[in-house]
Parts: sequence; structure tokens; C-alpha cells
Amino acid sequence: MLLTSIDPFVQEFERQFDRAVRQATGQATLGNGASMPMDGIRRADDVVLRFDLPGVDPGSIEVTVDRGVLTVTARREEEFGEDERVFVRERTMGAFTRRVYLSEHLDAEAIEAAYNNGVLAVRIPVLEKARPRKVAVQAEGTQKAIKS
Repeated sequence: MLLTSIDPFVQEFERQFDRAVRQATGQATLGNGASMPMDGIRRADDVVLRFDLPGVDPGSIEVTVDRGVLTVTARREEEFGEDERVFVRERTMGAFTRRVYLSEHLDAEAIEAAYNNGVLAVRIPVLEKARPRKVAVQAEGTQKAIKS
């Protein structure tokens, strides 16, 4: 497994717990209480993670890896002028963080990241030893018999 998967019941508990912690500590979330929504795509040679970060200044985005944990942090700041008065506030501002546990089969030394149109794409290569490979089947009489 390349990314840690979580039991859905445990995941829901963690989601509720995280929400309670964010409310208690004042940490922000991006839209509808979801902290940095993410899609993960597995391809033959890599894994691509896409994070929704609408309205985030690219300069505020930080991607780090430490002991198998990929951490993405970003910040969205207020955009109001001095002579402007807010009468509706639904967009969340502040700092956002998302952590993903990486498998030892991913090459944490060769991670690449790019931000375009509000989406941060993080590409993580799969190590050669973990890539799918074809195993040759020996015909009878050309190879020693395999004992079962």
C-alpha cells in the first residue's frame, strides 16, 4: 500500500475529532469543514496527490517531508480594503494543514510539487522495487523444476 488507508469508522471519528480540535484551537478549514480536500491517483511510476487550495497565495504554500509524513501547509489572507465593510463572511481565512503518511515504497527524496488554478499537485515517484513487473514463465525442460 502506498498511502495509509484508514478504516471508514475510524476515519469518521478522526474527522469529528479534528473538527472539534480546530474549533477549540481556532484553526481554519477550507470550505464546508473539509481541511484541504485531496484526490490521490496511483499510476505505474508514481502517485499524484491533488489538493484544493482556492484563493491561496502560491508563496504561502509549503510542502515538507519528515520521517515518511508529507505535510502541506498554506495560508489564505483577508482581502478587504480599509474603506470596506464585510456584511457576509463565509470564506474561511487563515492557515491550513494536511498530513499524508507515505509508504516506504515511495521515493520521498524525489517529490515534486506545482500549483496551478487553485490546485496543488504533488508527484511522488514509486521506487523501482515496488513497481509492477512482469515475471517470465519458463517452459518445461528449459529451467529447473520449482518444488512446491
